Order: sequence, then C-alpha cells, then structure tokens
Amino acid sequence: MITTKVEQALNSQINLEAYSSQLYLAMASWSERNGFEGTGKFLYSHADEERLHMLRLFHYVNDRGGRAVVAHIDAPPAEYDSIQDIFEQILEHEVLVSKKINDLVGVCYDERDFTTQAFLQWYVNEQIEEESKFKTILDKISFLGEDKSRLYFFERDIANITAPKI
Repeated sequence: MITTKVEQALNSQINLEAYSSQLYLAMASWSERNGFEGTGKFLYSHADEERLHMLRLFHYVNDRGGRAVVAHIDAPPAEYDSIQDIFEQILEHEVLVSKKINDLVGVCYDERDFTTQAFLQWYVNEQIEEESKFKTILDKISFLGEDKSRLYFFERDIANITAPKI
C-alpha cells in the first residue's frame, strides 16, 4: 500500500507525463503543418513514449492499492517560432520533469516508501537520457547555422530516430 502523500505525488507526476504527451503532440502538429515532416514524425513518436510513461505510473498506483486519477490537463501552446524554439522548449520541459521526478523520489524517501522509490529509479535514469538526447539535438541544430538548406539533412536524420520500447 502507498501512503496518501505518495499517491498524491504520483498522481501529480501522472498529470505531468500526460501534459508532456500533449505538448509533444502539439509540437508535432506544428512541425507537420510547417513542412517539417521528419521532426513531426519524431515528435509524434515521442508523444506516444510520454503517454507510456504516464500509463506505467498509472498502473503502478492502482497495483499498489492507490487510485490513479485522470486530472485536467492544460492545453499546450499550438504555435512555435522555429524548430530550434521547439527543441529549446522541450529541453526546458525535460529539465522540469527531472526536477519533479527527483522531488517525487524525495517524497518516497520521507515516507519511507522504498518500494516506490526503487520503482522510480527507472524514471530517474530515463530523464538522464531525455535531457542528453534533447541537448544533443539542440547542438545539432546549432551546427546548422543560418544555412537553411542544411535543415533538410537534419529533417532526414531526425525522422529515423525512434522512441525506445518501454
């Protein structure tokens, strides 16, 4: 059984993961509408990955005797300035997610819920990968410089990056 405090913290994380999925879906739509099909494909896949992160938490809460809650999710922005803007916002968002996961681990530690703390280690490791991935993508975008023709190669390459199986 999980404590009420851990259950509430897990439900907050569920909500954040759901928002992450919607955010990447909105970014994918913008990309697709603006001729960046490769980025759109990548972001649609990433939106699915974030939904799986949410479901993993959802099932865990229910399996541990808690109640996973479907909460209201704010609508993400629908417009972006550029591909670089999108990936800057993603990195910023992933840093926030990392902080929230670390806060959640802290709640588990305070509540002496070492089972949930161990379960969350997967998320801690996942966030290290996420931040690194998006930092690397931003580095690649910066290599493009002002030459927009180079964006073609970025688009081709990012379309072939797939989300890992969870």
